[in-house]
Amino acid sequence: MKDWNFINQNGKKRLVDLPHTWNDTDGQDGGNDYFRGTCIYEKQIERPKTAEEERIYLQFHGVNSSAKIILNDEVIGTHENGYSTFRFDVTDKLKEVNQLRVEVDNGVNDRIYPQVADFTFYGGIYRDVEFLIVSEKHFALDYHGGCGVKATPDVKDKKGILHVQSYINEKAEKEDCSVLLELQDSAGNTVAEAAGTDVTMEVMDVHLWQGVKDPYLYKLKVRLMQTGEILDEIEINCGFRTFYVDPDKGFFLNGKSFPLRGVSRHQDRRGIGNAISQEQMEEDMEMIREIGANTIRLAHYQHDAYFYDLCDRYGIIVWAEIPYISVHMPNGRENTFLQMTELIVQNYNHPCIVAWGLSNEITISGNSRKNKKDMLDNHRKLQEYVKKMDPTRVTTLACYAVCHPFHPVSKITDVVAWNLYLGWYVPGLFLNDWFMKFYHWKYPKRCLGYSEYGAEGMPNLHSAKPKRGDHSEEYQAKYHEYMLECFERHPFLWSTYVWNMFDFAADARDQGGEPGMNHKGLVTFDRKIKKDSFYIYKAWWSKEPFVHLCGKRYEYRAEKTTEVTVYSNQKEVTLYQNGKRISTKQGRHVFRFQVELEEENHLEAIAGEWKDSAVIYRTSNPRPEYKVKKGKSQNWV
Repeated sequence: MKDWNFINQNGKKRLVDLPHTWNDTDGQDGGNDYFRGTCIYEKQIERPKTAEEERIYLQFHGVNSSAKIILNDEVIGTHENGYSTFRFDVTDKLKEVNQLRVEVDNGVNDRIYPQVADFTFYGGIYRDVEFLIVSEKHFALDYHGGCGVKATPDVKDKKGILHVQSYINEKAEKEDCSVLLELQDSAGNTVAEAAGTDVTMEVMDVHLWQGVKDPYLYKLKVRLMQTGEILDEIEINCGFRTFYVDPDKGFFLNGKSFPLRGVSRHQDRRGIGNAISQEQMEEDMEMIREIGANTIRLAHYQHDAYFYDLCDRYGIIVWAEIPYISVHMPNGRENTFLQMTELIVQNYNHPCIVAWGLSNEITISGNSRKNKKDMLDNHRKLQEYVKKMDPTRVTTLACYAVCHPFHPVSKITDVVAWNLYLGWYVPGLFLNDWFMKFYHWKYPKRCLGYSEYGAEGMPNLHSAKPKRGDHSEEYQAKYHEYMLECFERHPFLWSTYVWNMFDFAADARDQGGEPGMNHKGLVTFDRKIKKDSFYIYKAWWSKEPFVHLCGKRYEYRAEKTTEVTVYSNQKEVTLYQNGKRISTKQGRHVFRFQVELEEENHLEAIAGEWKDSAVIYRTSNPRPEYKVKKGKSQNWV
């Protein structure tokens, strides 16, 4: 919607278009001083044209973090979840011309998650707002933002089994409306039909949803009927798949080993915050697909419905979670259940989702330790609740380093994972191997994953001898080289997730010379620079042939002999300097060359048909701008 009056905390009014956030600048510039409080959106809206027997819902897809909706001076509802869809039936409250007022609050409180975390809590109406017009008799729309249809797939031998539960509103029930179901293959052919609100459909020789290898989708059409007329219709993409997790062999999809190797994603962008478009979501997905990832942890909240659709379409397996994060708030227990309910109800039908995440780094704060008994009780009740809502998927949570392997919270969910930055926040990359081996030895029946790992990398900072804490692009690449080899040594890991695919805003941070940012992304915040670490993952995971010459931005070098690194998924790479062949190397993923520098060096790496080039210069002294300036380094905590 265009042309909303936005009234900020100082009472100043200006026109904005939705989606919108008021923290698109101050939430990204550092200082941990971005405005958290209440702002107001107002708009004069006309009643949409409808037929006589139609209902009008006002639908919001994301308002962070609490919202009060006021229509013609009447409060029609409130909502306390900044990341989910909610709606209200406004049919009987609309005039021909209406005044809509939305009071939005992302302020500090002890009830609504998140309150403390390593990312910016952007305030605003940052996803779409729309009218939803339906027949008076329709699929139920008043239960936690759901669509009114719940489809559960299963596979027995070569037969696909789809259990479909449909929920219709009271008026449809009273007038004996019927529900007809049609399942179509990707070509639009009908493969199964049924009638009723609780039915099971079968597909012989079912085409499986095989993740990135073959993300085949069927289309389920669920129609509400009366005297041969379609009153309401829901369309759902369905994927038939089975999965399980083995403590020794990792993740299995459709009975075959399918190691989950992927990335985490935050949704925000520079100068935009979380008010992103579908085109920007598609751009994110294309880069994730480029490196060959087969899974995404959608951190640390419910993402836009369109992104789950993209994951279905491209076969990206998803860990979905709620922002029960960093600190346990006794007064926030109800909110954890609300957010989990909405996450599951609104996203149950996505075949891409295999895991529901209960919490993230919940033991990091002193408050969580102070309220340990209450925190554990909440997790146990959440676990029971989620398994009742959805027994078909696994539950998990992400533990922080201070959560030792014996901590009781790590034993509540079906599977577990750790956020470990060994080799970044603490010295010793080898400690990753030690932790994995120890945990697997101590708990041989527990399925272990790595939910976060990473290192900061600035594309403007460089070093010939990269080391922990220098924030150089080279150390970040070195770190990820090690981690990929480490995961190969420990195939029992059920999932691993790079932290993060993209740099993201964390206004409390001041590191790497750019305040307000977490720079652990493989890609910069503006999506314009794919760091060298991006290409080491592409070398390991992608089947698309390529060669990448690292260090392009390390343009001026003071050393007489420099090491040139090349990443490729080809088996052989040749390096040329100023037209002369340096050498040819055989290997896997990483190829290193020693080059005696001339004053100007035109480098070219060739692997079969694929080429990449760079120009570097020899200088008499190291460039001071390549080193992070010493001074205060502020982590988010």
